[in-house]
Amino acid sequence: MAEMLYSSTATTFGGLEGKVQSADGVINMATALPGTNRDEKLDNVTNPEQLFAAAYATCFDSALQIVANKESVNLESQVTAKVNLLEDEQDGYKLTVDLQIKGANIDKTKLEDLVQKANQIWPYSEDKRRNMDFNLQIESLSH
Repeated sequence: MAEMLYSSTATTFGGLEGKVQSADGVINMATALPGTNRDEKLDNVTNPEQLFAAAYATCFDSALQIVANKESVNLESQVTAKVNLLEDEQDGYKLTVDLQIKGANIDKTKLEDLVQKANQIWPYSEDKRRNMDFNLQIESLSH
């Protein structure tokens, strides 16, 4: 049985025309469908895809750091997630994710190895294998 390490709760009120708030209040933002009047006139507005991109990038970078630390590699990494919302006439809505992984002062072969290992341990890996198209772009920033 898996041991609970952490739990987080967020509640939305009004869907894309409302707000989202985490139980601890750290996240407390208006939500709006991108490109709508509400989106344009409100400050600090977000949508599910932005929140998902932030979570995906943070989680993958954390997994990458865990793998690097286990292999005694001092890795300065940057992970950017691009989440795309698509509408499929047959299957309805679906997401695709593109992750761009950059590593400073590491050769590309070693970075690719770390990325593949991180891809096996990060918590979202099962979701990406089942439900969405997922692409990795790896870039070494070695001098």
